[in-house]
Amino acid sequence: MAALISGIFMGLTVAPFNAWFLAWIALAPLWVLVIEESKKLEGKRKNFPLSPFPFPLSPLLWGIGYHGLALSWITGIHPMTWMGVPWLASLGIALFCWTFITLWGAALVAIWAIAMRTISSQNKFTRLLIGTALWCGLESLWSNGALWWTTISYTQAPYNLVILHLGQLSGSSAVTAAIVAVNGLVAEAWIQGKSKKVEGRSKNSFFYLLPFAFCLIIHLIGFSLYSRPLTQPPETALKVGIIQGNVPNEIKLYPEGFRRAIEGYTTGYLTLANQGINAVLTPEGALPFFQRDLKNTSLISAIREKGVVAWIGAFGERGRSYTNSLFTFTGNGEIFSRYDKAKLVPIGEYVPFEEILGGIIQRLSPLDEHQVPGSSNQVFNTPFGRAIVGICYESAFSEQFRRQAAAGGQFILSPSNDAHYSAAMPAQHHAQDIMRAIETDRWGVRATNTGYSAFVDPHGRTLWISGHNTYETHVETIYRRQTQTFYVRWGDWLTPLLLGLAALAWFLERQVKTD
Repeated sequence: MAALISGIFMGLTVAPFNAWFLAWIALAPLWVLVIEESKKLEGKRKNFPLSPFPFPLSPLLWGIGYHGLALSWITGIHPMTWMGVPWLASLGIALFCWTFITLWGAALVAIWAIAMRTISSQNKFTRLLIGTALWCGLESLWSNGALWWTTISYTQAPYNLVILHLGQLSGSSAVTAAIVAVNGLVAEAWIQGKSKKVEGRSKNSFFYLLPFAFCLIIHLIGFSLYSRPLTQPPETALKVGIIQGNVPNEIKLYPEGFRRAIEGYTTGYLTLANQGINAVLTPEGALPFFQRDLKNTSLISAIREKGVVAWIGAFGERGRSYTNSLFTFTGNGEIFSRYDKAKLVPIGEYVPFEEILGGIIQRLSPLDEHQVPGSSNQVFNTPFGRAIVGICYESAFSEQFRRQAAAGGQFILSPSNDAHYSAAMPAQHHAQDIMRAIETDRWGVRATNTGYSAFVDPHGRTLWISGHNTYETHVETIYRRQTQTFYVRWGDWLTPLLLGLAALAWFLERQVKTD
């Protein structure tokens, strides 16, 4: 029960609760439980060497508490009766998606605990290094898969911008390592105090100060990065407008949705173009049309009339399949560039393992999709220079942004939908975009269908944010940047370093014990 409660505390760190400070202690109870259970198992295995390790229930409960609460907004896909899915079947799909992705995240925690049981050391500092490295390594592994959202690091966004600046050093893994290490120090201090009390020895007060000292040091490092002034030469300025169309998913793919989309985005474009801007960004799938049909819309006619560049979310074509794409339309109404969404949402945008499980999963999916992903090495050129693009779900995958920044991307465009969910989902999505802006040291423009749309500076500060389920237009000035943070230049170098040091420390300690 303690593991489940502490996992729930970690789940409270993100929207809609935003108790971010709990992240610095919410993992410590699980750490204590894992180490204490490991010691008990070691004693049993001395008497029964062939006995297997029992299933790690405590870490599984912690993972369910954290990921289940943080991702509870997934149930917002229900009801899908507007798509022709019966109410009961819609409920089943929503519960299946929530349960599966919760257990997928909980599996990470369970594997971490099993590894800690297997190779944990009696030396608390070696154990601290191993525990931190393992967590970072598993998050790195999970982030390379199709399902990824709830990294420990995003618990600090959007409020603790100071610590998020560690992301400029090695991406989200640096923030994750900091949080796990502080929790590990708290847990080890508790374990040490408990053992000394049992043994009747005096406690070492210095070890109790280590979590606070380490937490202070890493925040000072983050503050040194956060306090650096932003150089903003006037010639790099770019005046950008966004349109939040507020077209509900329930009507988006029907005649009423088409009408509202065309009307809302055309009117919004004309309003913004009259304000002397350089470009307009629309959300993901703003115009639910294929590329071949875009030129016949009133929005493209308005672009030809006003001559202001527009980035339009629509559907691209690739053979018999299609892509979720962002198009650059220049002032003459012609397509200048195209970016195809590379990270697709499982079941929602494609059928996982379609060749093997296609028949079963297709019956669970509310959509008869034939969407295909874009290439992983795309670049997105614009009349103002190269941009970094992350369409909706891609915001969770920091490597997508790092690669594009390293390839010369000068500012971030984040078109998203986020409709059909509670306000918690777009709030968490905005938190992800804040992290990407800090890691790459870039200005970010976020345009969504129903909210939250926003403008973010390279320090992660939100300059403006929209309402939720509202139609809005807004203009801000951003600046193109060509700086390269350590993370952009070298990627996630911290995780392999920690894993290497952890392996070395474990090996050396084993050698000492053997000798």
